[in-house]
Amino acid sequence: MKSQDTPFEGGPMDGRVLPVLLGITGHPPKTYRIPVPAPGGGPPTVLVYRRVPRGQSSRTGLTRGWKYLHDPTGRAGGRPRWPWSKPAPDPDATPKGRPEDTDG
Repeated sequence: MKSQDTPFEGGPMDGRVLPVLLGITGHPPKTYRIPVPAPGGGPPTVLVYRRVPRGQSSRTGLTRGWKYLHDPTGRAGGRPRWPWSKPAPDPDATPKGRPEDTDG
């Protein structure tokens, strides 16, 4: 399999360059998840990095490469966004409805 040295920015991996496996299109994955084991043996925390273009060439406007930026929210963004799909509910939002509605 082919790999590419990809820089990481932000978060605990800031400044590191890791070899990342490329897909069949020749691009690294859109999200890169790094599980970090908990010191007490609990559930591991997962660092999430999102792929962004490293830069563009001035003549052709093509992407020069990719880098990963730290995503502190860690939300899943890997599902397709179809025009007929409902948007994902925001976990921080208040429930919908009129303010005078009560449960009781």
